[in-house]
Amino acid sequence: MDELDVRSRSSSSIESSPRTNYRIGAAVRAPVRRERHGIIWYAFESLGQPGEVVAVVSTRHGGVSAGSLGSLNLSYAIGDDPERVRENRRRFAGAIGVEPSAVVCAAQVHGNRVASVDENSAGAGFDDRETAVPDVDGLVTDRPGLALWLGFADCVPILAYDPARPAVGIAHAGWRGTLAGVATELVSTMVRRFGTQPADLRVAIGPSIGPCCYTVGSDLVATFDRGCDASEDLFSIGADGRQRLDLWEANRRLLLRAGVAAERISSTDLCTACRASEFFSHRAQNGRAGRIAAVIALRNGG
Repeated sequence: MDELDVRSRSSSSIESSPRTNYRIGAAVRAPVRRERHGIIWYAFESLGQPGEVVAVVSTRHGGVSAGSLGSLNLSYAIGDDPERVRENRRRFAGAIGVEPSAVVCAAQVHGNRVASVDENSAGAGFDDRETAVPDVDGLVTDRPGLALWLGFADCVPILAYDPARPAVGIAHAGWRGTLAGVATELVSTMVRRFGTQPADLRVAIGPSIGPCCYTVGSDLVATFDRGCDASEDLFSIGADGRQRLDLWEANRRLLLRAGVAAERISSTDLCTACRASEFFSHRAQNGRAGRIAAVIALRNGG
């Protein structure tokens, strides 16, 4: 790892911007569902051609884990047999065409720190969580073949590709990371480290819990009211009378604030809680969920 970047939360707060309504799919670009040797994943072809960039998210299909972790759990942190997790990781890496020795994993903490990594971090956290890049929720690199890998089970994956530099980045945005501005930090780190122009970035907001299912209490509503510039229409009232939070829109606004062009931000509109048979969902599985992975890498020669 050649740099760890941490910026203040106040520099990344959410501000008002024209709203994309997920219900009419104004900014939705569906990823492509793929399968190889029983492993199923989704590819974000809106980011770039397969020869340029790997940009994918796994599903829960094709692994060896059992029960609520069945079957392609990719996390060591939730009580699964480590040998099963290693096998699952090897299967998924092989299916998407990345080398395990070139994967960089992070020990995520629901914050806004972003690490810039190079070949010195290759293999970090893949076979042993103790070797993961510590205490970060974002990774960036300009090294071809180096695969950035983060885990999710309802939180928002944000994958970014700069075809001009080229460089890639990835972030993990739960409600805490969203409020702390991890999406903005991802962009600003790429600008500082690689000379990225935000308008050149292509960004995908991956499968995660949607505003259809993310019910929250009044305490979280109040936290967002205090912590961001325009929170009111991030919340809606469901038929059951409960508040629901739109993390997709919250992170889209952060990306717009960071200078990413609206037409270059795509959302899958895939809710993990609605689709708990396809993805792991902490909320839908009552906290007994495995983890999917989002992975992004520059192709060698791409």
